Amino acid sequence: MTDPETDPIYHEALKWLVRMKDDKANAQDRHAFTAWLAASPANVAAFERASRLWDRFDIVKPEYDRMRASGGLSRRTLMLGGFAILAVGSGGYVLSRPGFFADHATDVAERRTLQLADGSVVELGSYSALSVQFNDRERRIVLHRGEAFFQVAPDQGRPFIVEAGPGATQALGTAFDIKLADDAVTVSVTEHAVAVALDAGRTVAVDEGWQVSYSANGIGAPKAVDGEQVTAWRKDRIVFEDVPLRRVLRELERYRRGRILLMDDSIGDMPVTAIFETRQAEQALRTIAETLSIRVLNPGGFVAVVYRR
Repeated sequence: MTDPETDPIYHEALKWLVRMKDDKANAQDRHAFTAWLAASPANVAAFERASRLWDRFDIVKPEYDRMRASGGLSRRTLMLGGFAILAVGSGGYVLSRPGFFADHATDVAERRTLQLADGSVVELGSYSALSVQFNDRERRIVLHRGEAFFQVAPDQGRPFIVEAGPGATQALGTAFDIKLADDAVTVSVTEHAVAVALDAGRTVAVDEGWQVSYSANGIGAPKAVDGEQVTAWRKDRIVFEDVPLRRVLRELERYRRGRILLMDDSIGDMPVTAIFETRQAEQALRTIAETLSIRVLNPGGFVAVVYRR
C-alpha cells in the first residue's frame, strides 16, 4: 500500500475534503469534486482514507471551528498543520486539547448506557462522546459530539451541569436530552426542568415537554416538543417531520460509516417526513432517493453523493 504521507492522490483527497467542508464551497466546487471521484477508483479509496482521518478529528472539531471562525485557520494552514499533525507516524495522535480523549464514546449505530458515580444514568447515542468531571462542588459533563439522554440523581450540594458547544445546561432534578449537531445544540426536557446558559450569560428556563436550541449566534425561544419523537433514537428509530433534507442527511451520517455529501443546494430544503430504523441507514438513503426523485451515488459504500436527477 502507498504511504499516505507521500501519496499524491491522498494529498489531493485531503484538499478535496477540506474544500468540501468549507462553508464557501459552491456548486462549481461540488461538480468538480464529483468528477474527480468518478475519474478513478483510487480517488474514491483515497477520499475514504481522508474521511476516516476526519472522523478521528471530530472530537476536537468545535475547537477547529472556533479557530476557523476567528481567522486562525485557512485551507492552507489546515493542510500544512492540522491534518499533518493528526497523520504523524502511522496515524497516531499528538494533540492534547482538553477533552480530546473522551472518557466514553460510541461507534457508528452504537448505543451505550452509563451508570455514573453519583447514581445518575446517561444513555449515549450513536457516534457520540463525552467526558465526566465530578468534584466536591459540582457534577460536570462535557458532551464532545453526538447525543445523550440524562437521568439525573438528586444531590443538592452539587449541581449537575452538561457543557455542549458554547453553552451549558443545569439540571433541576430532571431527565433531558442534549444533541450536538454541527454548530447547534438542542436541549429537550422530558421531566421537570433545566436552565440553559450561553457563554455570553443569557439563561433560559426550559420546562418538561419543551426544547430550546442554541449556537454561537444566540439562543432561541423554547418550543413545545414531542418527547417520544425526540427520544426515538433510544429505540433505534429516528423520526423526521417536515425536516429539511440537508438535516436528514446529516443525521443519517451518524448511523453509517462514511460521508453523505449534498451536491445541490437547491434540494437541501426539500422537506422529509419519515421514520427510519437507525440500523438501516442505507435503506433510508434509498427510500429518500425514491421518494424525492433525487439520485444517490454510492461508490464503494463509503461516500454517498446526493444530487438532483
